[in-house]
Amino acid sequence: MKRSLHVWGVCGVLGVAILAIPGDAQTTAPKSSADATAPNSTRQTMTWEQVKARFETANPTLKADALNVDEMKANEITANLRPNPTLSFTEDQTYPFAPHIDPNTNTTNYRPLTDALTTGSISYLHERQHKRELRLESAKEGTRIAGSLHEDLQRNLMYNLRVAFVQTLEAKAVLDLAHADLDYYDHIIAISKARFQAGDLAQIDLDRIELLRVQYESEIEAATVNLRSQKIALLQMLDDRTPVDRFDVTGAFDFADSMLPLNDCEQSALQARPDLAAALQSVLQARTNYKLAKANGTADPTFAVDSGANPPLPTYVGVNINIPIRIFDRNQGEKQRTQIDIARNQQLTEAARAQVFSDVDSAYEQVRSALTLLKPYRNQYRGQATRVRDTVTYAYQHGGASLMDFLNAQSDYRAVQLAYLQLVGTYLTATAQLNLAVGREVIP
Repeated sequence: MKRSLHVWGVCGVLGVAILAIPGDAQTTAPKSSADATAPNSTRQTMTWEQVKARFETANPTLKADALNVDEMKANEITANLRPNPTLSFTEDQTYPFAPHIDPNTNTTNYRPLTDALTTGSISYLHERQHKRELRLESAKEGTRIAGSLHEDLQRNLMYNLRVAFVQTLEAKAVLDLAHADLDYYDHIIAISKARFQAGDLAQIDLDRIELLRVQYESEIEAATVNLRSQKIALLQMLDDRTPVDRFDVTGAFDFADSMLPLNDCEQSALQARPDLAAALQSVLQARTNYKLAKANGTADPTFAVDSGANPPLPTYVGVNINIPIRIFDRNQGEKQRTQIDIARNQQLTEAARAQVFSDVDSAYEQVRSALTLLKPYRNQYRGQATRVRDTVTYAYQHGGASLMDFLNAQSDYRAVQLAYLQLVGTYLTATAQLNLAVGREVIP
């Protein structure tokens, strides 16, 4: 009788200790061994705003594309250049291989330049029909298109960065959950050993309980590897050589209930999407190129002034105008091509506009679906899983539940908590997808 009271006393004390562990212990779990190796003074912990700022200044792909915009800007200088004038000089009627006979003295002398005809001229091509202005306008529109495409590249890369950041936060949360589960299970093992020593638990049941610990250890190792992999991917995008053990991120790993109306998201996307802006700008450039093709089909006169001297005649000055007669080549092919290009870019603009609506609608539905699944987890399922686990654990320790019931309750609790974290990650990824579709942050 005394031994039975002793067993139940030990189980009661340790059972109270188990129930005292909070159900959301994963949020206050200790740091993983990989995170704890580096001193806090040397750790580089970055928020999302810091990660984004670093990415915008350090990502090599983004910087390379920014240089492409600068190249397009330099093309404006070339497009705005006027034609260079042409200077020519001619020396004719020289006699380097024959003697010169002076009629006055009837003597022969070697003077090859005596009767030389010396001429010089300067000419300039005058461009008509605003060719230079149209070239400049087309180049400026090309720069604006390149700028919009650069913003579109940044939009897509920022989405990839946000997904990598979210996956890192999710990996941290999963690792903390694995540590919290192992700590809880170690308390179970301690109670089971006390029961075994008191003769209230069979050796085979204790062995089964202790063998299950390897699953928790495996989950911790898998979560640790996943976290390091996510950090490595994030560091690669930042072009950062910081050791993984000294790099960390921090941020809210949660969800918000509110959402903007779908129509507001669609209208914002029409205003903010840089790929749609690039399509609209391409139409304007195509129209400018058509005007330039028509202008290039006109004749440009070349004006020239020349002067010369032909002894014994006095120095003379002449004027020359050269006008091509555009009978056959009037740039017909380029006119037709640029006119077709206008229609092509208009169709591409309509396709881009349709793609905007499709992207927004799809991303919006993903966010809505994730919210629908998350709310019952937050309001009901997580709490229920915690209560079931603690109740079945207490009942098992007091002989009111079987070992199988106890192990199933542990497994169900872990599955529910892990599913919740994965759903939060899915929600945050879906919000990043919606921000990508709209072209700006509609859900921070």
